Amino acid sequence: MEITTERVALAAAPLPPTWGGLVKFPPLDQETRAVVPTACAAYHLGRQPQTLRSWACMENGPLRPVRLNGRLAWRVAELRQLVEGTK
Repeated sequence: MEITTERVALAAAPLPPTWGGLVKFPPLDQETRAVVPTACAAYHLGRQPQTLRSWACMENGPLRPVRLNGRLAWRVAELRQLVEGTK
């Protein structure tokens, strides 16, 4: 089984730093990973993670996730387009 760069990027991603119990994620323009987990994508979109999971399940959201070993991952390039309003 060949390992893709998206799988390696997601697996090797360190946990985000916390401050006062709140998770902080790097800005999208500084993100080096090709895909990010649901919590990070939800943070950048200003949504709850469950909303993104619902989009994936119902296939009715503005983004489509990548499924890696049963987990959802969201493409950073598509997140940038959506946040900037160009999609």
